[in-house]
Amino acid sequence: MEICPDCGMLLQYELPHMDRPARFFCPACPFVCNIESRLKMKKRQPLVKKQMDPVISTEDMDNASTAEVPCPACGYREAAYYQVQIRSADEPMTTFYKCKNKMCGNNWRED
Repeated sequence: MEICPDCGMLLQYELPHMDRPARFFCPACPFVCNIESRLKMKKRQPLVKKQMDPVISTEDMDNASTAEVPCPACGYREAAYYQVQIRSADEPMTTFYKCKNKMCGNNWRED
């Protein structure tokens, strides 16, 4: 995957034609890079994973609706919950729970 050094667009590949070699070209600007028979890697850039932010924060769970559902870990009878549609629309919503017992804080879900 090559990136245009002028405008940052993804370069497109063009097949060789007659006496012209194969080349990369930018669809947005006039940049063209001919591909030699022995292509050298200019620079190898390692991919860095970004840290993902949680969809529901701990503050959101503290202010979430509560239900009288027993915690499977400690048996406490109150849990905060939220519902998310993670499968197709004809399937039921998935309910995520968090135990309201300060000593436990267990998370679980029901499909």
